[in-house]
Amino acid sequence: MMQQIDMNSPEFQAELEKTWRFVEKVNSQFNLVQNPNDEVNEGVAMGLARNRMIYGKRYCPCFMVIGETPEEQKAADNRICPCKPALEKEIPEDGLCHCGIFCTAEYAEAQKTKDEIEEIVHQHSKGLTHEQAEVLLKQEQLDGDELEALLEARELKMIDFELIDVREYMEYQMGHIVGTDALVPTTQFYAKIEEISDKKKTPIIVYCHTGSRSFQVQHAMKSLGFEQVSNLQYGIISFNGETQRG
Repeated sequence: MMQQIDMNSPEFQAELEKTWRFVEKVNSQFNLVQNPNDEVNEGVAMGLARNRMIYGKRYCPCFMVIGETPEEQKAADNRICPCKPALEKEIPEDGLCHCGIFCTAEYAEAQKTKDEIEEIVHQHSKGLTHEQAEVLLKQEQLDGDELEALLEARELKMIDFELIDVREYMEYQMGHIVGTDALVPTTQFYAKIEEISDKKKTPIIVYCHTGSRSFQVQHAMKSLGFEQVSNLQYGIISFNGETQRG
């Protein structure tokens, strides 16, 4: 059985402190900076610390760890931070790694400016019609505003769907979207998915931290016969609606 990590325990806090030193070392070694979004950095750092405690290695927290044993995990070529794809492709081409914690200085400055502008000018009106809500619910990839609009439509009983968090228990405790119906951690996916096997005909929306794990879960659920599964494309960090801890 997968161990539960208490994020308030001295052991986890000590590992988290080591992880932040590791992040600083990576930044220094590769001339990188951290993401201007502190929530991104916090979530990734905690995920790295969690994986180090569970698996003994800082596997990238935005990907499912494949393999039950260390030998199987090594053979599966799971990403270990800082991973080769990030250093050789993602950061040079996109300005940041897939998980988002490591960025070039140029990307970080541009993103900071963009965030400041969006905070000032961004306005959106939800208020979907029944027909619009039905169409939107069929999209495979959703952004934060679209999910917020769908949650409002569900509250008004215009549509129905299940919202599933596929992160780990401690991430859920840190903060989850209000209206989440179930937690199906990726580390326990095939065991937990049985608990909602009666929902295969119900529209489902899955989310994680940045959208990577939920994207994988989306396709895994479809292969198991779930008929309509949508993904919060950029994860909970892109969601500006109501969240809660605990």
